[in-house]
Order: sequence, then structure tokens, then C-alpha cells
Amino acid sequence: MHDDMIWDKLNEECGVFGVFNHPEAPHLTYYGLHALQHRGQESAGIVASNGESFTSHRGMGLVTEAFSRGELERIYGNMAIGHVRYTTAGESKLENAQPLIFKYSQGQLALAHNGNLVNANQVKHQLERQGSIFQTTSDTEVIAHLIARSGYEKIEDSVRESLRMIKGAYALLIMTDNKLIVALDPNGLRPLSLGRIGDGYVVSSETCAFDTIGAAYEREIEPGEMLVIDKNGLHSERISGQTSRTICTFEYIYFARPDSDIDGINVHQARKQLGRKLAEEAPVAADLVTGVPDSSVSAAIGYAEAMGIPYELGLIKNRYVGRTFIQPSQEMRARGVRMKLSAVKKVVEGKRVVMIDDSIVRGTTSKHIIHLLREAGATEVHVRISSPPVKNPCFYGIDTSTREELVASKKSVEEIRQLIGADSLSFLSIEGMIEAIGRPNGHPNRGHCLACFNGSYPTEIYEDTQKPYQKC
Repeated sequence: MHDDMIWDKLNEECGVFGVFNHPEAPHLTYYGLHALQHRGQESAGIVASNGESFTSHRGMGLVTEAFSRGELERIYGNMAIGHVRYTTAGESKLENAQPLIFKYSQGQLALAHNGNLVNANQVKHQLERQGSIFQTTSDTEVIAHLIARSGYEKIEDSVRESLRMIKGAYALLIMTDNKLIVALDPNGLRPLSLGRIGDGYVVSSETCAFDTIGAAYEREIEPGEMLVIDKNGLHSERISGQTSRTICTFEYIYFARPDSDIDGINVHQARKQLGRKLAEEAPVAADLVTGVPDSSVSAAIGYAEAMGIPYELGLIKNRYVGRTFIQPSQEMRARGVRMKLSAVKKVVEGKRVVMIDDSIVRGTTSKHIIHLLREAGATEVHVRISSPPVKNPCFYGIDTSTREELVASKKSVEEIRQLIGADSLSFLSIEGMIEAIGRPNGHPNRGHCLACFNGSYPTEIYEDTQKPYQKC
């Protein structure tokens, strides 16, 4: 089992952050990773360069846990990259923590990667036949071996050739002693932004990290773009002739922080619009609206405003039930949702409640939350989901279940309603979702990846393509 069967949210794979030309680069990276903590809680790492050598630390757990013993003070340089990795229930291994560091003929390099390569197995087998020995199960190591074997003197030439051999999703930071290279896959499946701080540059999976360190947003990294930052400044080039932005729609629905902007669209406002559109498509007579915290609150506010129904905090999240919470018995495991969420009895008692959530994966969480609301005295519980049904697994960096575990792949909406025990259930349509977010398909830089909803994958998927949780 790769995920908690009681709390069945999707897991983002990771977040990346980098700084070039700032005397406090490691510390800025630490704070940047802290802002991206929601993108990964399994491990965190930072590698810095002073122009001649690397210093680094990687550790398991949250950023504060991984750097809890003064490790940050032993990392120095005016350039750094960092990484937070997502939580899995597979074996947690420090060797899979990033950034990964490699030595090769031209020196050393560090890599931090967010995404998943659909042809990683094919490339890895080819490299192994040529003598490469792999130390991790990470796609990032595949990229490093390609770079090391390319034979070019200039690192950017090696990276360019290597990126043309890989397919899938990648938001990639590569650091040498004196250069920072940034690259995004031709479909722009993962978010990645460029900012400025003083005379230096910063790169982050999300813009919320810029606000944390006082950096100014410059622009998005473009699909198929490779950016080289060194003492001569910033040089951009396209590594792919064919690019078509198909960003993961769940960045807007669930993954990104509400205060982040992606392609100029604020995530909180997009979620409110999703709620408004949901109210237009699936209205219901009720006394109050509540959202499953935290990611569904914005959509719930939008739904409530559009319906003219009060928004209330009917569900409260316990923020101190962390990643390392241990459930020692079956009885305690059965109370998993109760440990994370509480229904506010005085708010929902005797009321018809609309519960807004961002997705239904297996249905187990929804069933338990509805039970909590009914126990607290809700007379009706109507469930509205601010995304379409998730019917297909993701191959690009989101830790979704197998197709068999995705409840919407085998059950109708009415069957799901019966399973979770709701009085009514509606999902947002794909068309409504696209309209609400404001990224019309057909626009070359504003498209969506809709694979998990409709099975239309933006890249080729191979027989041996692995999902993220299979590489744990």
C-alpha cells in the first residue's frame, strides 16, 4: 500500500528552489523550501557552491527536521539549489533524497528534479548496457548519467543533448561550481518561475516562495526552455521545437499554495471561480457551505457566494497531526480522519450542509467526513467536488493510485454517492473547470493536462512507464 487508505488525497511529487549570486544563498534556499513544504514532506536537501566546491546536506522529514542540528550553518556559497520530496508509504530512503550530487569528467554537478520521466526505464536499461551503475531509483540519476556520458566540454551542451533524450515531466535545476541551469519539459507540465533578489536570480516551483524571501517575480519558465545563469548573466534557448503548454490542472485545484500565481493566474482566485462554476452547474437547497480544509476552502467560499448561502467553518483541521503520526492499533487507524478533522457541532447541528472538496480518489475520506458531519447533527450532507471525476492514473509526478483503486474509474456518480453516504453528489465538468480557471484549451500557452480526467495523455506512455509511487 503506497498511501494511507483512510486519508486518500493525491500527493505532489516534490518542489525545487534555486538561488544564483546572493551571499545568503543557502539560507534563502532554506526559507524557500519551507514555503514549498506542502509539495513534499518526506525529505529535504540543499547543495551550495562557493565557485570552487560544494557543501550540502540532505535529511529525512520536514525542512525543519532535516536541518534541525545546525547543518545549515555548515553550507556556504553564493549559489544553491534545494529540493523537498513528497511523502510515500513505501520505504523512505535517504539515497532518493535530493538534490543528488555527481562527479564527472568536467567536475561535479548537483540536480534537483520535479516530475516523472515516461521513458526513464528505457533510457536506464540502455545506460546499464553501456556500463552505468545506478545508486537510486530516481529519474534524476538517469538525467545525470546522460549528462556525464555526453562528452561535451560545456555543461549546457551536455544538458541540451540529454534533455532531448528524455520524455515526460521535468522542472529541473542543475548546478555546477559556477553555473545554474534551469529547464522545463516541452509540455510545461509542472510549474516553474524565475525571480530576482538584489543582483541575483531565484527559481522556484511556486511564486509563494518569492514572497517569503522578498524576491520579485520576473516570469514563468517557458515550456521547452533551458535557461543558463552564470557570471555573464542569463541566457535562454529553446531545446524543443514543438511546445504546447499543458500544465497539470491539479496545481490549480489542489497542489499549489493559494497565494501562488501560475501563468499570471492566482490559485486562490482560480479555486473561488471553480466553486462559483460548481454552484452554476450543481446548485442545491441548503443552509450552509463548508470546505474540507485546507485546499477546498477557496472553492467553498466561491460556491457559497454564488449560491447566496453562508460559508461556515463546519470542519476544523488539527494542524498538529503530522507526517510521523503513528496509529498503534486497528481501532486508532479507524479514527484516522477524526485525528485530522473535527466537525463543529454548534455550526452544523440541524442544518442542511454542502460539503465542498477538491477531489475524490478512493472515496474513503469523503465517507468518513460525511459520517462526522452527520454525527454532529447535520440533517443533510450534499457533496460538491470542484474537479471532474479522477478516472486515470498520472504518469507525470503525481502519486495517484492504480486505475483499479480510483473509485470513479469503475463506479458511476450515483454509485459513488451511495458508497460515501451523501444525500447528493456532483462533480464539476471538464468544460466548466477549464472556463473557471481561465486557461482555454487551444491557446498555445494556456492549455491543461486532462489525462487523469479523460485519459488523453500529452506524451506517449510506454509499457514500462512507471508511476511515481512504483519508484519508492
